[in-house]
Amino acid sequence: MTGFVGRLRAAVDGDVLDDRASRAVYSVDASNYRHVPRVVVRPRSVDGVLAAVAVAVEHGVPITNRGAGTSVAGNSAGAGMVLDFSRYLDRVISVDPDEKLAVVQPGVVLDRLNDAARPHGLVFGPDPSTHSRCTLGGMIGNDACGAHSIAWGKTSDNVRALDVLLPDGRRFDTRTPPELELPRADPAWFPALDRRVSGYRLDALPDLTRALVGTEGTCATVLGATVELVESPPRRVLAVLGFDGPYDAADLAPELRGPGVLTVEGLNAELARHAGDSRSLLPPGRSWLFVEAVEDAVARRAAALAPHSVVVSDPARQRALWRVREDGAGLATRMSDGGEAWPGWEDAAVPPERLGAYLREFDALLAGHGRRGVTYGHYGEGCLHVRVDFDLARGLRSFLRDAADLVVAHGGSLSGEHGDGQARSELLPRMYPPAAITAFGRFKAAFDPANLMNPGRVVAPLKLDDDLRVLVAPPVIPTRAALALRADGGDLAAASRRCVGVGKCLNARGGVMCPSYRVTREEKHSTRGRARLLFEMLGGRVVRDGWRSEEVREALDLCLGCKGCKRDCPVDVDMATYKAEFLHHHYAGRRRPAAHYSMGWLPLWLRLRLVNRVSARFARFGGVDPARPLPVPVRSFQSRFAAGTGGGDRVLLFPDTFTNHFEPGIGLDAAAVLGHAGQGVEVPRSAVCCGLTWFSTGQLDVARRVVRRTARVLRPWTREGVPVVGLEPSCTAFLRGDALEVAGDDPDVARLAGSVRTFAEHVSPLLEPCAPGGGAVVQPHCHQYAEGGLDADRELLVKAGVTASLLEGCCGLAGNFGFEKGHHEVSMAVGELALFPAVRAAAEGTAVVADGFSCRTQVRHGTDAEPVHTATLLRRRLGL
Repeated sequence: MTGFVGRLRAAVDGDVLDDRASRAVYSVDASNYRHVPRVVVRPRSVDGVLAAVAVAVEHGVPITNRGAGTSVAGNSAGAGMVLDFSRYLDRVISVDPDEKLAVVQPGVVLDRLNDAARPHGLVFGPDPSTHSRCTLGGMIGNDACGAHSIAWGKTSDNVRALDVLLPDGRRFDTRTPPELELPRADPAWFPALDRRVSGYRLDALPDLTRALVGTEGTCATVLGATVELVESPPRRVLAVLGFDGPYDAADLAPELRGPGVLTVEGLNAELARHAGDSRSLLPPGRSWLFVEAVEDAVARRAAALAPHSVVVSDPARQRALWRVREDGAGLATRMSDGGEAWPGWEDAAVPPERLGAYLREFDALLAGHGRRGVTYGHYGEGCLHVRVDFDLARGLRSFLRDAADLVVAHGGSLSGEHGDGQARSELLPRMYPPAAITAFGRFKAAFDPANLMNPGRVVAPLKLDDDLRVLVAPPVIPTRAALALRADGGDLAAASRRCVGVGKCLNARGGVMCPSYRVTREEKHSTRGRARLLFEMLGGRVVRDGWRSEEVREALDLCLGCKGCKRDCPVDVDMATYKAEFLHHHYAGRRRPAAHYSMGWLPLWLRLRLVNRVSARFARFGGVDPARPLPVPVRSFQSRFAAGTGGGDRVLLFPDTFTNHFEPGIGLDAAAVLGHAGQGVEVPRSAVCCGLTWFSTGQLDVARRVVRRTARVLRPWTREGVPVVGLEPSCTAFLRGDALEVAGDDPDVARLAGSVRTFAEHVSPLLEPCAPGGGAVVQPHCHQYAEGGLDADRELLVKAGVTASLLEGCCGLAGNFGFEKGHHEVSMAVGELALFPAVRAAAEGTAVVADGFSCRTQVRHGTDAEPVHTATLLRRRLGL
């Protein structure tokens, strides 16, 4: 082992990773399977790939080529050497708009290719729902399709040439291949449908390019590709059709194919129930079709065929609707009762005209096996995605055999998009005759006679019920959490399984998740990577030492606790909460980092007046990074507030630690605005605190005592139904959400959680619109974005007459994170992703609005602007 890894390090231009954390992070993809690799290699150059493959072949080590690791069939996790191209080999080499061609490296993300093609009015046709993170190499590996395959086909229909490497060192362009002994295929072996991805495309020969697309890395390593581009329609119109029956959408879908139609996508009621706020955008129904067209007339003709429909031309509303469909792979992992659903029979395809009949029989098959499924998919192409509530310990094999027989009886393919992997390769003899299976083996042997390329997939398959991660790596330490973890029954193991690997946290833009990954681009710093490390920590086989694990601590150290994942992740992974749980156990009974005592206990030090200009100079001894100037407290808001401000309905203004001690003027501005709106403003005389600083540093017992004390102090108001208005979004969000995780069994805490309002939520309905005047760049607080959304803030800014640009992404300071030693560089780099450039580019006179104390502090540290709270902006607009 040492010799193999040593040879790699000596020969390869790139990262050679054999540490426990890296091996754990790469041990699974988005499937049910787990294979811990011996080593992970991230080559910086093509020469690095050549060297890595040569060393692996020399040592007889299997090779798995990996894209974004989003395979749901088990194609991209292997027990030998994993080659990850996404870290460095991620360039678009060229775009030729005249020939409509692009040359790409295998690790380039699809969205990045389309960014390069878009100025020329071009796009790469196949577009899986993972387009923001899937790589072209991965798409080539499994012949990815996506929603627009009706119009533009699969990946195999859009690749002109491949630059490939064989295990024996031969490298060639697939347009001019060397002599290879390839089998002949009988056309009768293959079902006649566009969405056939199972097995090898021997019927594409002698076109070797098309034949190698979809071989799942079992034959060759792709070093680059020349791909074809198509003209992007200048305008798209979306018709959403709602049907009263569960199968009506599937029955109608084939009739909607035709000129001007780009997509015909379907989903069922179970998936719609998971769609959250976007559910309200759907018309009534029990099944739906999304029909995207290039013209209004085409969309409206489609809409007229359904009993309920909406036609949407606004791009923003279209994106909101598409999110329901694109997040399907994640949304479908939880049943409506909270039960877990799994891939395994993920994407079978039948001729489109058979889809309605197949879906009825498939639902009957599920019921016969005592199972339930969440279905959606590419209905216009006859491809059905499903997640099933399998009992992975028993019954999986019998169900999959019956499911395979059913799809074959309808003239279909076991896989219509994601490939066979470990999930379906064993079932191929149920779809193909023995002569075809023999030919598949001869085809692979022509490229990989030693069976080193992704072995166990397609040819000589691994068993479909072996290596199931929840069975081969069960928890070996207690998983009952100190927090409630209400969504997962208090079980951290179930929480860690929420992450199913779809990898939305690998997005480079949009939303908030995951800021540290966007800076470091290290898998272990993604939400997915951290969830996998927690899973492996509980299993104890790769990541050892349980709660004392340094690998997990290091990965969580750069988690900002922004909670972006709680909203952006399709399955609501809440890594900030899991981090608090881990830190609680990790430091139990031993000394904590200095910042946990200084920043974690900051509310108490401020209350005791132990923080001042003198003590701030010694903050570095308290674990504060010397590059961060500490704010200095002033006379508190509570001492400045004049009782009896305003009149009318009572409202309690919550004097959070940061407003109270650092920026009391914001509290006075808020009181003035509330009074102007006819509210009788009250402020408690006793010190109150939500407990967030203790919670975020994992000091859960203290956080529980603090929030319970605060709830008791505020009991006279909450029992009377008086609204509690918060000004600091992190505190407001905590009181509504995490307070219930840490102390939800306390009736006072529960009552307080139900009483809390944000400033915008409370004030917006009370105010008359102001005359238009001025613009603003707005940095929303991540916790508010995650817990409550921003609709009220948008509404209030409109009423204030402010033309606002709401930024996406975390500010980078994130409470104590950006102050702690070792975090300054990452913190400021996060700020440079969106916040700092937007503030610097703002026109003179544009207000910079940030309701979070951390966000305002970060703006001051990274720009010359002086930010304001919404309450301050509103007081100025009202002329108070």
